[in-house]
Amino acid sequence: MSAAPVWHAPHWQRLRAALDADRLPHALLLCGPAGLGKRVFAQRLLARLLCTAPQQGEACGHCHGCRLRLAQTHPDAYAIGLGVNREGKPRSEIVIEQIREVCERLQLASALGGRRVALVDPADALNAAAANALLKTLEEPPAAALLILLADHPQRLPATVRSRCRRVQFRLPPAAEAVAWLQAQDLAGDRAHALDAADGNPGLAAGYLREGALARREAVRSELAQLLARRADALALAQSWAQDEPRQRLLFAAQWLAREMRAQAAGERGPLASGRDLRRLMRGYEQAVRTRELLRGPLRADLALLDFLSLRGD
Repeated sequence: MSAAPVWHAPHWQRLRAALDADRLPHALLLCGPAGLGKRVFAQRLLARLLCTAPQQGEACGHCHGCRLRLAQTHPDAYAIGLGVNREGKPRSEIVIEQIREVCERLQLASALGGRRVALVDPADALNAAAANALLKTLEEPPAAALLILLADHPQRLPATVRSRCRRVQFRLPPAAEAVAWLQAQDLAGDRAHALDAADGNPGLAAGYLREGALARREAVRSELAQLLARRADALALAQSWAQDEPRQRLLFAAQWLAREMRAQAAGERGPLASGRDLRRLMRGYEQAVRTRELLRGPLRADLALLDFLSLRGD
């Protein structure tokens, strides 16, 4: 296993101490911005919990429990994700049937005599009925069972669910830690530029470098500037953006609009050189964020994008 990011260490030490003292809670909520390794952390914890011969506080990787986990056949490990519906189409939410099935299994005795562990990811995609079903298990947790919820947006979870989980909050690391971690990755490209584009999020910056997203981000800046200057066609841009990472493009658009507002508020020239007043820029920013959320559903991307990009006539 590769070395864990340094910002994981405090969380890991606390959970290891709780595990060694047999004081693990019945539910954990791992939350914070995407890109900070919550899922890597969850898999590391799952491995440790299912290992029957841990070494120096980590999973050994060789025991029967570890071999079953690595083969994804461990009978006491369960995973709930978005999956597909009965028609074979990807779901946009976690539904009640998924929660009920796993919660019923958690009530059964362990197949191997250890803990039963269920990962719910993304927990912030639980629909209302699924959240209520999960709440019943959180209120009356089965013995020797652990629920691990992962959420990039924990505020979408009902407060009743959040309050019954021990929160493990992942935050952006200090700049020095982020830079050091990013420099240790075998990635080509301008790391400093990537980290700036990711607003200090090292995992997100690494993803940008792997995907070549920095060129797309610069294209969004240029196209948005042209649009605000009434030198670009909204319909053509909407059709173009819809074909290539529309949600990421909207994220970049919101970022550029936010930076434009900050620059104007400071009396400086912004990255879009728009000349728009702050109120109109704020309206564009909010619409970019709202449109990005709408694209999580079945809405046609080109139509949603056109609605946002028509801000040139604001």
